[in-house]
Amino acid sequence: MRGRDLPDHDVFPALDERFLLVPDWRALVPAGGVTHPPRILLLYGSLRERSYSRLLAFEAARLLERFGCETRIFDPAGLPLPDGAPASHPKVQELRDLSNWSEGQVWVSPERHGAISGIMKAQIDWIPLSVGAVRPTQGRTLAVMQVSGGSQSFNAVNTLRLLGRWMRMVTIPNQSSVPKAFQEFDEAGRMKPSPLYERVVDVMEELVKFTLLTRDHSAYLTSRYSERRAVGLKAESEASRLVASI
Repeated sequence: MRGRDLPDHDVFPALDERFLLVPDWRALVPAGGVTHPPRILLLYGSLRERSYSRLLAFEAARLLERFGCETRIFDPAGLPLPDGAPASHPKVQELRDLSNWSEGQVWVSPERHGAISGIMKAQIDWIPLSVGAVRPTQGRTLAVMQVSGGSQSFNAVNTLRLLGRWMRMVTIPNQSSVPKAFQEFDEAGRMKPSPLYERVVDVMEELVKFTLLTRDHSAYLTSRYSERRAVGLKAESEASRLVASI
């Protein structure tokens, strides 16, 4: 689903437009850099009919579209358990294709038993560290958010940060934790005006800025000595073997 396909995707009842500053790629992108809208993938971690992690992801997608991004929202319904199906499964391929397409991601999980949900973890587990020479998440920016049924907690966002680091992503400093989420959304599923909503705006604004700042330099920023050495030694070994066979 595209963020622009959401109902009222360009309507922001909780947003004070007087203080909104849309990130300007021209202030962050070097001359000759890419100028297309930042590509952001959003993942959420619940299949409930009224899923607050999904509603928060939708709210984030609307804001990202307002900030000039192009968004995709992955629906985890039908995604098999990790290793419970081949990687050729259509939902797995959809998720991996979207991850490859993205330049930044947003992960939104409910807190369940003091951690992220199994649905959230399954999505992350299906995105491998590498597929051949392609690294589906390395160098991409990441924003993490969580919803809770009770008082405010940071267990889920802390776990998401750990996973983001493991997936070699650039996780932005800001984050959002929405306590008693059932009180923060109206009947239409829109987030109500509050400091919690303002924090979500802050997080999305920061994600866009970090994405604009890093996407042209992702390959350079994630180039590692150990990996360059491994590739170089393999090339030398293959060259020596070829010479010996002549």
